[in-house]
Amino acid sequence: MVAETTPDELRERLADDDDDLAVVDIRDPSSYASGHIPDSENLPAATLGPEVFDREWPAEVVVSCYVGKSSKQVASVLDSNVDADVSSLRGGFDAWDGAVEDGSEGEADLGPTSPF
Repeated sequence: MVAETTPDELRERLADDDDDLAVVDIRDPSSYASGHIPDSENLPAATLGPEVFDREWPAEVVVSCYVGKSSKQVASVLDSNVDADVSSLRGGFDAWDGAVEDGSEGEADLGPTSPF
């Protein structure tokens, strides 16, 4: 079972400016551009591929989606394949009540469609 991080827990961790924490937003690029958690990286679920496992990951990764369901699946796969503590954001971006940025600065192009 995938661990979950509450929006309050994530907000506190982000306020600490923890460099060992990454937020991965798996929503589509237009949703991400319309609003996302500050400093999150857009890695849409449809574009994730095995090359993601070879990246250097921080100690902790929180995966966010729309409502907290798809992020559990992606977090489970990441948790099994990367050396990091991976969790899903409980309630997804819909439950996020912290600061929001817009634009697509954190968007990554990872190539072919994923098996996720």
